[in-house]
Amino acid sequence: MRTHDLVIVGAGSGNAVVDERFSHLDVAVVDEGPFGGTCLNRGCIPSKMLVHVADLTDTVREAGRFGVEARPGRVDWPAVRERVFGRLDQEAAEGEQGRRGSANVDVFKGRARFTGDRTLTVGTGADTVTVRGEQVVVAVGSRPAVPPPVRDGGLPYETSDTVMRLDRPPRHLAVLGGGYIAAELAHVFHAAGSRVTVIEQEDTLLAAQDETVAAAYTAIASERYEVRTGTALTRVEGEPGRLRLVLDDGPAVEADTLLVAVGRTPNSDRIDAGRAGIDLHDDGRIVVDAFQRTSAAGVFALGDVSTAFPLKHVANREAQVVAHNLLHPDAPVRTSHEAVPAAVFTHPQIAQVGRTEQQCRQEGLDHAVSVRRFADTAYGWALEDTTGFCKVLADRRTGLLLGAHILGPQAATLIQPLVIAMSLDIKARDLARSPLWIHPAPTEVVSNALRDLDLGDREP
Repeated sequence: MRTHDLVIVGAGSGNAVVDERFSHLDVAVVDEGPFGGTCLNRGCIPSKMLVHVADLTDTVREAGRFGVEARPGRVDWPAVRERVFGRLDQEAAEGEQGRRGSANVDVFKGRARFTGDRTLTVGTGADTVTVRGEQVVVAVGSRPAVPPPVRDGGLPYETSDTVMRLDRPPRHLAVLGGGYIAAELAHVFHAAGSRVTVIEQEDTLLAAQDETVAAAYTAIASERYEVRTGTALTRVEGEPGRLRLVLDDGPAVEADTLLVAVGRTPNSDRIDAGRAGIDLHDDGRIVVDAFQRTSAAGVFALGDVSTAFPLKHVANREAQVVAHNLLHPDAPVRTSHEAVPAAVFTHPQIAQVGRTEQQCRQEGLDHAVSVRRFADTAYGWALEDTTGFCKVLADRRTGLLLGAHILGPQAATLIQPLVIAMSLDIKARDLARSPLWIHPAPTEVVSNALRDLDLGDREP
């Protein structure tokens, strides 16, 4: 057994903890998969590269609305896949090579399991090695959840880990789940030529979004795909390539490929966290405090294995906090999970920050609501947009924003001024009236929504 100053378990955002500030320490990085973690290899980066192809395809298909003659083309899936993963696989390999080239870093490949206080075994059988860290960072991420009717059915299925590397687009793709992964990948494969059926047990798709967004997106998706809401999968029948999904309400769905996108499971169960004295939440997430410390002395955790916000930008921020706190234990900083933005890169884009309207009602907040459409702005006319909108919610007592939700072109970019306002406690009225907003530009839908908020006379 070799003892290191620091052991990083997970080479995704965990690998980002170590930079030149750690050059005086003996560091070990452990991971069983390629460097870069889920985001680089099978998550947000490849999916967004494929989404861009889908967006281009839709632009060509819809060009006639703008008086442009364009012949819809066929997506060359093998070429697209090679462009995406040819680059990303190289990035992962170079990331590992770079770490192995660091004078103070040892890289261990294999699954890590705790055997005791800050002590882990890596690998299996004769290749097993034991490492111990004076301090340990756990950043082992999460994996796709697979429900029993699929897991126990004995028939093939895909997840976000595998579906983007298929040799060809499915003829008919059944998507089980109605969350953000389902929405993005349905968009990708619909553009690639697949017939798509989305199956969701909630009454709307993207049910965790603001109710106005969820209802609008469900209506839009229903025009592009076959959408089956309010129904659950009971079993999978058939044979590979000819699947039959039996539902608890309505006719069965027949498809050649099943994509399971019903959520994700923290990987804490794969590392024997309990043997290290690491407490877990009921859902399997590692319990951490505001400084990213676990219940085990000297052990930190970050990213999907511990956070309530399984987003790459959250994991990156948590990695920055952990790095600081490892180096400055006498002056630790806290992680802030206030005003966490998120986006769904589907068609159209969706972005959010803060509370939904239903959460405001549940909390009994005295809130004002404003909704403005892209179609009511000059740039919305240029885009011929008929479905997009910006919705903002503000506290009538303080004038501060409570939440914001955008459905429409470039939503992930347009949400950022609202994120800044919520992060810095800028009042909605000040954000609307103090800066100049470019005309005509997509941002006008944001400024118009802010100006329309009815805050009454109670705003200070």
